Amino acid sequence: MGIEQKILPAIRNMKDFEKLLDSNYEYLVLLDSHISQLRSITQTAKRHGKKLLVHVDLIQGLKNDEHAAAFLAQDIKVDGVISTRASVIMTAKKKGVLAIQRLFLLDSSALKKSYALLEKTQPDYIEVLPGIMPEIITEVHEKTGIPIFAGGLVRTVEDVENALSAGATAATTSRASLWKHFVIGM
Repeated sequence: MGIEQKILPAIRNMKDFEKLLDSNYEYLVLLDSHISQLRSITQTAKRHGKKLLVHVDLIQGLKNDEHAAAFLAQDIKVDGVISTRASVIMTAKKKGVLAIQRLFLLDSSALKKSYALLEKTQPDYIEVLPGIMPEIITEVHEKTGIPIFAGGLVRTVEDVENALSAGATAATTSRASLWKHFVIGM
């Protein structure tokens, strides 16, 4: 079963989280939080029929390693993790939650290293940053066959549409104006 929505709302504060609980979005991305809030946020999301993808690298008080991925999957019971770290992605897959490999594609060298990393981790999804490079989104998708999320610097409806046209499954964004544009119920 894949993620069907065109936008993955990326939550940076509790006000946005609360607003999204009554939206039609099934999947939400938790960016900035503290380890002490994770259980409560996850339980609240589940009560509202939401699935939470947690960005492991951005959770304060949580080291971004395989132990963090196991903790999030087994104890907190998140639906997926996002990370730049191979060990986190591989552990998430072993624990049965969605594994999203985040890639910062700054230059040709980073792109080449990313292909080697993806062969090793075999994530469920790839988040390509910045998400405003349609040609690179197309290339990564064609080369790997792994569904792509476009993230980072996604600011306009046109940015989202370009990413989707290039082969992205969805765009991750913290811009509430884009959340409202792509779904009814906000």
